[in-house]
Amino acid sequence: MTARRSAFAFAAATLLGAPALAHHGFGTFDRNTEITLTGTITGVDFVNPHAWVYFDVRGENGEVEAWRCEMRSATTLRRSGWSKEMFVAGEPITITGAPDRRDPRACYVNTAVFADGTTADRYAQLTRPAPPEARAAERPARLPTGEPNIFGDWAPEQLVMVDTRGRGGNLVPVSIAERLAAAGAQEADAVQSTNFRQYRTRDVELTPAGREAAERFQTLSTENPRMRCETTSILFDWPYDGAINRISKRGDTIVLEYGQFGFTRTVHMNMREHPADIEPSRGGHSIGRWEGDVLVVDTVGFAPGVLSPPVMHSGELHVVERFSLDPERHTLTREYVATDPVYFVGRYEGSDTLEVADLPYSPDPCKELSPSL
Repeated sequence: MTARRSAFAFAAATLLGAPALAHHGFGTFDRNTEITLTGTITGVDFVNPHAWVYFDVRGENGEVEAWRCEMRSATTLRRSGWSKEMFVAGEPITITGAPDRRDPRACYVNTAVFADGTTADRYAQLTRPAPPEARAAERPARLPTGEPNIFGDWAPEQLVMVDTRGRGGNLVPVSIAERLAAAGAQEADAVQSTNFRQYRTRDVELTPAGREAAERFQTLSTENPRMRCETTSILFDWPYDGAINRISKRGDTIVLEYGQFGFTRTVHMNMREHPADIEPSRGGHSIGRWEGDVLVVDTVGFAPGVLSPPVMHSGELHVVERFSLDPERHTLTREYVATDPVYFVGRYEGSDTLEVADLPYSPDPCKELSPSL
């Protein structure tokens, strides 16, 4: 085994760092240690939020040990050209990765070597999608009704580590990862912190109740909805972890489908006010209107939950989103403002940008298999 030092550090106050830390982080894996295992594939769980490969390894005592090692989410792997068909039961596989601190037969995959000699790093792009402009070539900018064509499948640009094996460094856009690898870690850090703030928790002042709730979230893994395969919030999950989302028009409603866990929201376009008897839910009740070419969505009626880790929200949460299409760049930008006088002061606001998806909307099944549970 070779000791290696991780460049990641977990920082938790009112902020969390890049999305790699937002699920359960790397805390359960010993990133300072690297192990190499060779065995025979017994199966694969190609699921969100993390896929797992299972294989048998013959130990030093001759006994067969059943191992499992964590990969990225199924959605992200599919967008990178991976498939569950790559993991053929009965074939040999060699895994290099970080061992789990709690489970002696689990690890975090850095690199996998398959029977035919193919080597795939954790953040490797085995196939590269066409550029956004090519994917959008046949999309009309407007519908026959005159509305901007915000409908269809959308996804954030994939984020990868400059070190494709995932041993350390920040998450950066895949389109510039190779250039940043050549430029060095300092430039990669600057890009991650300035250009991709939609993947970071916004700076917001918490109330005393908000601070207490945030501390509870950081202490108890059961507070994290993702541990139960549930959507965190309508804001956090829209660009999270490379999910492919879908927007469709259905009669007097617009439906937003979140690819990460198949979460669905309905925006009522024929209502001016929210009903008085809303049943609280994770997605709340949404009404929408067009302001010129901008779709404005107003949402209330939330069940208390997590806004963006570790920031929590109460039933008083009120969210306003503004969706706008850039027909030249072929991107969909969402600006949002959230208020909640119970848990934070002032406005929680920000924006995120998606591009025409490189694969069709198809939410992968979720099964939380983390050794940290």
